[in-house]
Amino acid sequence: MLTIRKSQERGYADHGWLKSYHSFSFANYYDPAHMGWGNLRVINEDRIAAGAGFGQHGHRDMEIISYVLAGELAHRDSMGNVKGIPPGDVQRMSAGTGVTHSEFNHAQGKETHFLQIWLLPDVAGIAPGYEQKTIPPADKRGKLRLVASRDGRDDSVLIHADASMYSGLFDGAEQAELAIDPRRKAYVHLVRGALAVNGRQIEAGDAVLLENESGITLTNGRDAEVLVFDLAA
Repeated sequence: MLTIRKSQERGYADHGWLKSYHSFSFANYYDPAHMGWGNLRVINEDRIAAGAGFGQHGHRDMEIISYVLAGELAHRDSMGNVKGIPPGDVQRMSAGTGVTHSEFNHAQGKETHFLQIWLLPDVAGIAPGYEQKTIPPADKRGKLRLVASRDGRDDSVLIHADASMYSGLFDGAEQAELAIDPRRKAYVHLVRGALAVNGRQIEAGDAVLLENESGITLTNGRDAEVLVFDLAA
């Protein structure tokens, strides 16, 4: 079964310095029909104004991925990591027994646009951890490139969750297929552009929720950037 959720159906919050779309229930946005999908719990599309950001705050027992689309995200955490995350990088933070961090846009006159993604971990109480990798655009052009997995294969970041996350760039005749176990769930989030998923056309911000499906076929891209998740049911 394939279900399309349109971009405008997401939750939305405007805090002035932060504008955020919520794919699943988060903070003041509550929708019992959209509490997550499989072990995917959060996809927030955040835009942080110049000179603003999230102050120091805590997490525990969650796998958190940051995927920057434009600008740069300045990250600082209680593990001692002080990092800049530019577009093309994938950052993974395992909250485990507890971690605090801050995320800021220190640029002047430039917005930071990124996706904040949370996955439920396989096991609670692990030691906090951090990993960051650069994924060149050429690695994603016309194909699905594995960027996060539970075993770190194919130079992906390692997440402590039964999930795989892929990223791809598609335009024109470029296409890709991904086999999935019909006993699992899958989720497609279109970051930008337009794309057909199993023949169904979607636009930027739209998502496709799949269950009892054996594969995903991506075609008819128009300047498309997409994330695909293979998830525990």
